[in-house]
Amino acid sequence: MLSQSDLETIKKITKEFFGKTTFEVEIEFPIPQDQTLPINLETEEPQILIGEGGQTLVEIQHLLKAILKRKIQEPFFIDLDINGYKKKKIEYLKELAKTCADEVAITKKEKILSSMPAYERRIIHLELAGRSDITTESIGQEPERKVVIKPNP
Repeated sequence: MLSQSDLETIKKITKEFFGKTTFEVEIEFPIPQDQTLPINLETEEPQILIGEGGQTLVEIQHLLKAILKRKIQEPFFIDLDINGYKKKKIEYLKELAKTCADEVAITKKEKILSSMPAYERRIIHLELAGRSDITTESIGQEPERKVVIKPNP
């Protein structure tokens, strides 16, 4: 668990990090969950910071974590979100998973989703893990790995 001192250091460095950019951002630090510190940004130009398919957001999070690791000795994770992008993306992926699984269950034909990063595939797998009428599997090589939803016999 992060100490109050570590949390303050993370907040200070995060504010400095985004202060050095040309973007006007409001930063919110919700209550940490286990070892994960959520960081929510609000900005007028989210598309630039999010990037295509959220790739820039992932890279900013990775860079910020690397900077923070130099100052914080305890193990921790950060979960950076910009204008609620990740939250909306997770809701979309869960809905996509349910819709595709229903289609597979009815047609009895497997469905291959488009390639996606590991954390997105994980959301699909977890969302469908409780269903007995279908199974999921990841196929292919990074960065082209895809989720396959198959009917159960």
